[in-house]
Amino acid sequence: MTDVYTLGEPLGVVTSGRVRHEGEARLDVCGPELTLAVALARLGHDCAYLGKVGGDELGARVLTVLRGEGVDVADMRVSEGLPTGLLLRESRVGREPRTAHYRAGSAGSRLSPGNVPIDRVGAAKMLHVTGVTAALGIDAQDAVRAAVGAARTAGVMISFAVEYVPELWPSVREAEEVLSELACASHLLFLRQDELDLVKPALTPEREVVVDRGVKGATVRADRMRYDVQGRQVPVVDPSGAGEAFAAGYISAALDGLTPQERLHRGALLGAAAVTGVSDWQGLPTRAEL
Repeated sequence: MTDVYTLGEPLGVVTSGRVRHEGEARLDVCGPELTLAVALARLGHDCAYLGKVGGDELGARVLTVLRGEGVDVADMRVSEGLPTGLLLRESRVGREPRTAHYRAGSAGSRLSPGNVPIDRVGAAKMLHVTGVTAALGIDAQDAVRAAVGAARTAGVMISFAVEYVPELWPSVREAEEVLSELACASHLLFLRQDELDLVKPALTPEREVVVDRGVKGATVRADRMRYDVQGRQVPVVDPSGAGEAFAAGYISAALDGLTPQERLHRGALLGAAAVTGVSDWQGLPTRAEL
């Protein structure tokens, strides 16, 4: 049985200093669901990924990475004639990276409800979706809804990470409506401190809510109790991927039957590992390293 089924847009990412001056850059692949899938696979969990890539070199690289990390890519699709999406990320010392999105008309943004294998989603232990994929357009949004509907029908646990990216949404109001809808459908909710107002209707005592508080650590409210973990002091190379890595650690511990406090602890370990390297996922630990 698949432990976690997830769907999203895998991307290429070029990281450099300030683009107008930098002479060197680094090429990698990324995406919130890709990072989570790789992190879970490295910890020994069976994870399946649904997405679309272009019939180009970036798409081939995405598939090579996922296969190499042991992620189930049986449902991945290659769209000839469409490009794989790309991010251009400028690293800035002491500040959040600046990211430009080149994903309009990309293969990954064309994910649709018809691509969602209802039976495979319904056979998983958990479905994980994010607000990033829901922001890519109505087809991708409906694909997320189709997966969530299949999971609810089958009694599969639903994990949702808000992952609000303002530049991907037409308006804040539309983002609030869609993100709140998906948050209310979830059993496990991940969000940042600054996203609390976006999904207020979902912040009920019955839901397991994990809040990333940045350098202050993280908090979870589960079974009407609150648990906290402090942020780990590590050298920060690039904070990209930390939230997805944290969620993967938390989900991994939940699948292992650990307590909320232990889930936070594992999440913090993976989040710390993610920020110590230039890649969103390459520095994540295996089960033995954990």
